[in-house]
Amino acid sequence: MNDIIKSIEATQLKENVPEFHVGDTVKVYNKIKEGNRERIQVFEGTVLKRQNGGSRETFTVRKNSNGIGVEKTWPVHSPFVDRIEVVRRGKVRRAKLNYLRDRVGKAAKVKELVK
Repeated sequence: MNDIIKSIEATQLKENVPEFHVGDTVKVYNKIKEGNRERIQVFEGTVLKRQNGGSRETFTVRKNSNGIGVEKTWPVHSPFVDRIEVVRRGKVRRAKLNYLRDRVGKAAKVKELVK
């Protein structure tokens, strides 16, 4: 039974998922269906967390829009996520950046990872 579920989930995985980590600033190109038309909307922000693994893996992105914090969570392998583009790498020491929710302005920034 377990092998059947694993084989079905393996067929639903995307091959071209870019490598991104918590703290990175990413652009998520999200497909939105309005009536019979489909368009792509870009959501750019900082990755707060990545959860689970395999076909159930999700990630949460946070941005400030007109002074209000907005968070969205997507499955990594969702057909509604057209592509994920890494804008800049972040230097963090945590797996979940929940403390950024309480910060405002420059305090809400993540240092850039320089290699």
